[in-house]
Amino acid sequence: MAVSRLVHALARLMAILGGIVLAFLTIMTVLSITGRALIPIGFGPVPGDFELVEAGTAFAVFAFLPWCQLNRGHATVDLFTNYLPAAANRWIDLVSETLMTIIFVVLAWRLWVGMSDKMRYGETTFILQYPVWWGFAAAMVGAVVCVIVSVYMTGVRIQEVRTGRSNVAPTHGGMH
Repeated sequence: MAVSRLVHALARLMAILGGIVLAFLTIMTVLSITGRALIPIGFGPVPGDFELVEAGTAFAVFAFLPWCQLNRGHATVDLFTNYLPAAANRWIDLVSETLMTIIFVVLAWRLWVGMSDKMRYGETTFILQYPVWWGFAAAMVGAVVCVIVSVYMTGVRIQEVRTGRSNVAPTHGGMH
């Protein structure tokens, strides 16, 4: 199914990009801390390191959400539901997926509103002086992909309830 492959590819790409950004932030943080420790011999911190970490982390968090949603990686409490029939669990999964979709739509909407406000006011970061809305825009990319994945997964759950069987097995354990 082409839609399934596209959704999986989008989620995977976002997770990979989030990992690359986190790796960059880690290296930059180590360099900045090392630079602070070596100020007496002429080195220094990376200028605007905290601004870059803030924007990069916002992107990374939203970049990982689609993969998490696709693979049912959110925390679950199945102590009670393990004793319910499979049909009841499919309905619970559908309700949960629908609620997550609503939450992701609201998050994306509020990111959009925040980004629009930052653009309108022309707010910039203190040290690097880059527009604050850039961080919101980066997070929006992941949020939009998360909405796409979540809508797709809601469709999967609807199909599971309609057919009475699970159509998509979670792919825990790695990015296949």
